[in-house]
Amino acid sequence: MPATEVSAADAVLSMETADRHSRDASLTLALAQPGDTLLYLLLPLHHEAFGVSLAEAGLLLAANRLVRIAGYGWVARYYAVHGPRSACLLAAAGSVLATLGYALSSGLLALIVARLLWGLSFAAMNIATQALATAEPTGAARRSGRMRAVIAAGPVSGLIGGALISQFGGPRLAFLLVGLVALVAFLFALRLPNAGEGPPQRLARPRFGTPARLDSWAFIQGMTLDGLFVLGISILAAVALPGYAALAAGAALALRYIAEILLAPAGGALAHRFGARWVLTLLSIASAIGLAMIGFGWLWSGAVLVVVLRGLIQPLPPPIVAFEHPGADRVPALARNATWRDLGAGAGPLLAGALLPMVPHELLYGGAALLLAISAGAIGRRAP
Repeated sequence: MPATEVSAADAVLSMETADRHSRDASLTLALAQPGDTLLYLLLPLHHEAFGVSLAEAGLLLAANRLVRIAGYGWVARYYAVHGPRSACLLAAAGSVLATLGYALSSGLLALIVARLLWGLSFAAMNIATQALATAEPTGAARRSGRMRAVIAAGPVSGLIGGALISQFGGPRLAFLLVGLVALVAFLFALRLPNAGEGPPQRLARPRFGTPARLDSWAFIQGMTLDGLFVLGISILAAVALPGYAALAAGAALALRYIAEILLAPAGGALAHRFGARWVLTLLSIASAIGLAMIGFGWLWSGAVLVVVLRGLIQPLPPPIVAFEHPGADRVPALARNATWRDLGAGAGPLLAGALLPMVPHELLYGGAALLLAISAGAIGRRAP
């Protein structure tokens, strides 16, 4: 067989292997995540049943993100040395224990242990899904799009099924059944490769290092589209639809994931054809326009625009990070980018809660839109 034919066959096999590993990692996270998503819906509504105040419920919902910010570097190092199978098996075990903890325990201390355990588990699976989607450069953008769609199916299923179970059997039963379903994640984690990629040449501490332009964009994207938008749209929708606050909050939460299921593959395909950096820049600027529309009174049209564009954007950062940080530096770079996004997503709700009652909506959302557009423009200037 000619060398060119052998090379082509090897390339096809490599892409098929990368597709399979990415799919298995995505299914692992999709099955493990519903318990966490369901907590965002049920804990504020039933906090007394879990033995915590509403303020303590807010702390619990933030705790998993805080431990990720602190622990992403350590998790990335473990992943690089021990490989995705070991990391995802431990993460699947952690997610099951955390979800069963929501079902069986009460009080701040017990629940915060479960939240910290879930935070580290998610960090491991998040790194695995991004690293395996970008391990083979050819088709990485499309693979990343499919990965986001598969992952988003888990939280949507958890929200719908868990809400129905909670309605008739209470929140404890909902978490118990979701935790049992999460056991299936082990089957897909076992199919992942066992070999690590080796320790990186340098492993920057992501929470202290100077952010690159894409890291700065990730922080602002997390603050605006993951933080300010989600909380703000729930509050504004509740004002616009008096008496339907819970419905508005649940719809805002579910629509994010539904948009990813439907649109993330399209976002990956656009990036594959036109280049991930250019597509990310244009979609981010368009998202900034959607935020500004919300602030200036076009609530529903602006919200729909942001939800649609956010679904397209989700798969784009990992291929860019992987392209700019090849080899052993790819995994820590992915972890650093995820850390900056978590920092922004944690700051967004705090800013929204503090500023929405005091600052005119035009100024708040207009300022957020300007920040997002500037960060997107900085990314675009580096595009080849």
